[in-house]
Amino acid sequence: MPEAHDSAVPAGQRCDFCGALVPTVRRVALDQDYDRLQKPHRELYACAPCSERKERTRLGLESR
Repeated sequence: MPEAHDSAVPAGQRCDFCGALVPTVRRVALDQDYDRLQKPHRELYACAPCSERKERTRLGLESR
């Protein structure tokens, strides 16, 4: 009897920044003086390392 779950299909989501397939991704949309909900834009989702790097860059703690 075939299984309902196909193990050949990778589980997880793709990071829009590095392309890695990861179990979870993040998206920061609101923070003090940062609001991505009011401006039309393409939503991007990041793995943990890319999210942390993007946040440090946004806060001016790391250069682009």
